[in-house]
Amino acid sequence: MSSDFSLTFLSSLTPGEIAYCCAVLLLAYGLRGSSGFGGVVGLPLIALVIPVKVLAPAWSLLGIASSLTILGRDRAHIATRAFLAFLPWCALGIGIGLVLFKALQAEALARALGALILFYAGHALWRTASPGMRDPLPAWLMRPAASALSGAVGTMFGAMATIFFAMYLDSHTLEKQAFRATISAMLLSLSVVRVIGYASVGELTAESLAVFLAALPAMAIGIYAGGRIHARISETAFRRLVCAILIVSAIPLLLRQESR
Repeated sequence: MSSDFSLTFLSSLTPGEIAYCCAVLLLAYGLRGSSGFGGVVGLPLIALVIPVKVLAPAWSLLGIASSLTILGRDRAHIATRAFLAFLPWCALGIGIGLVLFKALQAEALARALGALILFYAGHALWRTASPGMRDPLPAWLMRPAASALSGAVGTMFGAMATIFFAMYLDSHTLEKQAFRATISAMLLSLSVVRVIGYASVGELTAESLAVFLAALPAMAIGIYAGGRIHARISETAFRRLVCAILIVSAIPLLLRQESR
């Protein structure tokens, strides 16, 4: 990696943009450290400043680092059967996602990400309003569909796979600790394969590596703080807050016309 090239990219960010990215990283990984849910919030917010083509591989590297941190404590709680059943369908999705990631421009990726966020936010709000309702798709269809979509969407955007991880694991009705450990193991596996895939198609660039290294300290602080702070709001209130943040972040992505 060329250090001059990487520093040139980072220096193109204004002090305000750097401060904004740090704040989002602390929020996202504080949430991930405390609840296992965070990357889905952070990536679309940072994508308002850094192009998705650069951000997606960097976010995958952050997914590896954060998952290893969480699994250092929780690896014994992984639901092995559910995890193994997820892998082959996810691998198929990764292949589809790599083809689309290579073919699409950054603006198209950003708009597709915005549309996906709005879809998920609406789905999640519906679930909080109807907690007793299950998803209409049967488990035998939901599980392979969610697994494949997690691979494709996660590869295209570098995050957002946790949406489909959650849908997949929800169909297995895991208890809270097993859910958190298994979703971290799934994210780790997907992130490793995605990074290899990005490198194989020439998309693991010096810019992405520079963003990853610059973001690592804020990620570590967020994970550390999140692991020691218990949320004081209810699970329902937390999910509704996340949905509101997602909706707000999706609108600029949908309207985005030109790259940096």
